[in-house]
Amino acid sequence: MATLTPTHIHFYPSCSHKPSKKTWCTITSSRNLFLGQQPKTKWNGCSSRRRRRNGNNHVVVCEKVVGIDLGTTNSAVAAMEGGKPTIVTNAEGQRTTPSVVAYTKNGDKLVGQIAKRQAVVNPENTFFSVKRFIGRKMSEVDEEAKQVVLEVGDGVFEVLSTSGDTHLGGDDFDKRIVDWLAQNFKRDEGIDLLKDKQALQRLTETAEKAKMELSSLTQTSISLPFITATADGPKHIDTTLTRVKFEELCSDLLDRLRRPVETALKDANLSFKDLDEVILVGGSTRIPAVQELVRKMTGKEPNVTVNPDEVVALGAAVQAGVLAGEVSDIVLLDVTPLSLGLETLGGVMTKIIPKNTTLPTSKSEVFSTAADGQTSVEINVCQGEREFVRDNKSLGSFRLDGIPPAPRGVPQIEVKFDIDANGILSVTAIDKGTGKKQDITITGASTLPSDEVEKMVKEAEKFAKEDKEKRDAIDTKNQADSVLYQTEKQLKELGDKVPSPVKEKVEAKVKELKDAISGGSTQAIKDAMAALNQEVMQLGQSIYSQPGQPDADTASATAPGSSRSTGKTADGDDVIEADFTDSK
Repeated sequence: MATLTPTHIHFYPSCSHKPSKKTWCTITSSRNLFLGQQPKTKWNGCSSRRRRRNGNNHVVVCEKVVGIDLGTTNSAVAAMEGGKPTIVTNAEGQRTTPSVVAYTKNGDKLVGQIAKRQAVVNPENTFFSVKRFIGRKMSEVDEEAKQVVLEVGDGVFEVLSTSGDTHLGGDDFDKRIVDWLAQNFKRDEGIDLLKDKQALQRLTETAEKAKMELSSLTQTSISLPFITATADGPKHIDTTLTRVKFEELCSDLLDRLRRPVETALKDANLSFKDLDEVILVGGSTRIPAVQELVRKMTGKEPNVTVNPDEVVALGAAVQAGVLAGEVSDIVLLDVTPLSLGLETLGGVMTKIIPKNTTLPTSKSEVFSTAADGQTSVEINVCQGEREFVRDNKSLGSFRLDGIPPAPRGVPQIEVKFDIDANGILSVTAIDKGTGKKQDITITGASTLPSDEVEKMVKEAEKFAKEDKEKRDAIDTKNQADSVLYQTEKQLKELGDKVPSPVKEKVEAKVKELKDAISGGSTQAIKDAMAALNQEVMQLGQSIYSQPGQPDADTASATAPGSSRSTGKTADGDDVIEADFTDSK
């Protein structure tokens, strides 16, 4: 089953258990907010608190945890009532509230329909689509996206992947009508209404009304008397907008709907044939062109039995009920929006937990040191999809001290990543030789704003080829450094046991590899490294062919990185071929 809106996509792959009426509304969204505090003591949905007042020391105070669908155009609030999610009406008795905020000249704050009504006379201090600016700096205002893919089965809701574009909300369709009206007026009258704030506000309100009417009509009349005035007198707008023209104006927005759907399916390892139902969520899904696009993409008739303006808030209320302990028969599982990892030699980000991993999760890897005698390592925890730490988001860092001095590659440092169901990340580093441990706890690792997640994903896609080439260069250089280190170490340990001709050839190849590293050509380094490995193999053969050869523990000179280096620790754990840099 799948649900789709221009801003939210929810997929449910085929399963033997069909969603019941009770679970149809348990649709969560990245834009949902959960307000309230989880009670420490359950009392029929209330929390029990002790408070002294006139000798009475026990008062039961009810707390409600609500789910909010913070929409681009309208928002809704819901809460659990009698075990069912219920929409909470606003002060005006409406089930949805316009996502509009305004500040009057005397400093009053207006929200919702009241703010929307006064927008024409106060356009400078009236703000629409406010969710796009929450938690963001002015410099960060950019495209954003987040849609959720869910799996349903046996009362478990599992988020499979995230993808989307929040700039496909109702306001974006309205803007196409506004631009069309303004362009026509400028062509006919020579006046740019987009520069007139009051006129622009009237255009916006009219565009929204026209869009809504075109969902049920094939054409609509647009009449705006006295939209502006010149020396010749007042000017008016009186025109007709057809559904066909509206779809033409929004054709690129409709095309942009395809990519989030396809990406969400790909990340979830699903195909369209895995979908049982397609549920449309969000007011803009009433647009016939959106519904037709869904039919063509999925080959299924969209399910329109739910109220698209309210269903997300109802699902949020269910999740709020889960968090508050009021709902116990449903489990909601989230995923990590971006990969988590740490910095290793060369400024490379080594990923530990890939993006879209279901929470809670835990994973550990074993690393080693990058220099002889290194006694401490810096653990820099990062989040993102790029290959290098500098291009990702640093979540925090800590240092593990007290590592006994040893040759590079000998210490075994286990780094463990734990993320709980609330998205709280704990990173622990343990020196397996001494048992010394250090850790860090990071909150909010899985609750990044949707715009930041989408921006980081898009940058990773944009620079994927370039990053891969740079990563390959760093990995090759690190591998070459390791080969040089191991080869020179073997030559030193074996000493006179190595025949002079063989030793000279190996030393010559060592010099060639060092020169290649200095030159910076990745392919040249790979070629020189392969040539050196061949000579090291010959070195091993010459040692074994000598009479009275030493035992294998001291004389087997295998090529660095070959079968002698198994990549396993003594207890069988994998060791990552990436070292920590020395802590400064």
